[in-house]
Amino acid sequence: MSESERTRSAELRALLHQRNIGTATPQEQKMKNPLLRIKMSESTNQALQVVYLARHGETAWTLSGQHTGLTDLALTERGERNASRLEERLRGLSFAKVFTSPLQRARRTCELAGFGSVANIDQDLLEWNYGEYEGRRTADIHRERPDWYLFRDGCPGGESPSDVGARADRAIKRVRAIGGNVLLFCCCLFLRLLVARCLGFVPGAGRVFLLSTASLSALSYEHNLSQPAIRLWDDDRHVGD
Repeated sequence: MSESERTRSAELRALLHQRNIGTATPQEQKMKNPLLRIKMSESTNQALQVVYLARHGETAWTLSGQHTGLTDLALTERGERNASRLEERLRGLSFAKVFTSPLQRARRTCELAGFGSVANIDQDLLEWNYGEYEGRRTADIHRERPDWYLFRDGCPGGESPSDVGARADRAIKRVRAIGGNVLLFCCCLFLRLLVARCLGFVPGAGRVFLLSTASLSALSYEHNLSQPAIRLWDDDRHVGD
């Protein structure tokens, strides 16, 4: 295991410990997940929902490393090819509902994956609003603000982690009210926070969940609705050159 992998593993263990014993900071305590307060009796004799998460295909700014929030970029040619490959990856699966971010990189990925005609646009699935940092690279921001960290500090003129976490909570509540499996087409940072919130972590915990373009992930439960779990993560076997 590499040093970076050991660091990630230690961070995740710390997050699990924090969730279990309640040692979050005061700000994080405010974001404790009410969506996990489900009685065991509510989950008996129910099929456990699976929520599939598709990240959009490649764009010019994913290649350049520029922070892409609300800038409505198109997919690159490679991004379109890999979005089309999601159609093959998802073939044979059925969904009670499909939702997509209104941003064209997510909508186009949804269309090329074969779900454009049935997808519902959800404004809460918008990417993190980077405000003044939109279109900038982390290295450039650090020249002005060396200690800046997105998952802790958010963005001036944009959203904080708790702002994005609140949107994720609303989306999760709607998705969990659906009887059956659900498919979401979204952008990277929002998906990472959504996963953190689904699992009962504070929004900033999204930092440990890395995602590739055009990847597929899935969330479900272990034994019942009080035990959310990752079923599949960052699967990009279908992605090509």
